[in-house]
Amino acid sequence: MSTLLPIYYQIKQTIKSWLMNKDYQPGQKIPSENELSAIFQVSKMTVRQAINQLVQEGLLISRRGSGTFVSQKKEVADKYSIEFIGSMDQIFHQAQRAKTKFVVIEKVIAPNSLRNKLNLPKEEREVIQIKRVRSSKDTAFSYAVNYLPLDIGLKIDKKEISHRPLLQILEKDFRISFTEAYQTIEASFSDIEISEKLGIPLGTPMLFVDRIMYTGLQKPVLVAHLSYRSDMFKYVARFKTTQESPA
Repeated sequence: MSTLLPIYYQIKQTIKSWLMNKDYQPGQKIPSENELSAIFQVSKMTVRQAINQLVQEGLLISRRGSGTFVSQKKEVADKYSIEFIGSMDQIFHQAQRAKTKFVVIEKVIAPNSLRNKLNLPKEEREVIQIKRVRSSKDTAFSYAVNYLPLDIGLKIDKKEISHRPLLQILEKDFRISFTEAYQTIEASFSDIEISEKLGIPLGTPMLFVDRIMYTGLQKPVLVAHLSYRSDMFKYVARFKTTQESPA
């Protein structure tokens, strides 16, 4: 976690990202204060401060004796997000523009939130994790952590992914046709791992992108956690009216 932001605020933003990414559905119970304290390695008081703010904002509902639940009010869930619809070609074009400087591929135990995103069966506990540093004009600007189911991830060759975009390998070599992607974008600061990999000071402003990519029939295949230097990367959105403005 960043040393520049209060711990309770970082926990609040993490839980909010869980809700925006739909790791927990409306009406679903989130982990208890004890469980969250263990996850974040902080006191229950710090967790409670984060939870109380999310309750005040209407994203969570606290029920005495039962726990804390995700709000079921659609207008509240939509309050913190704006949906943009774009072309899948934009994601592929973006991936082809960067070069890979560093690659680590390993098998890891997947937390429940990741298993839910990949829609893994209960008996499948492991996934393939691929960490990469991406560069442009010899300057590292992004740190990507990708997760794939074992049946796909075990086929990834380290030499290939060092020279070609992962999406290209999945599409061209494995014949995986991506039809849809869902992603969230959040501003924050670099932690120790990101700072070391990108060679930047701790607490550097960053853009964090969480992305889930789907094939036909809404099957999730790839989960990506992407960290971009905000001084070298930006998203641009253009808005147009779809109907005549009211008089």
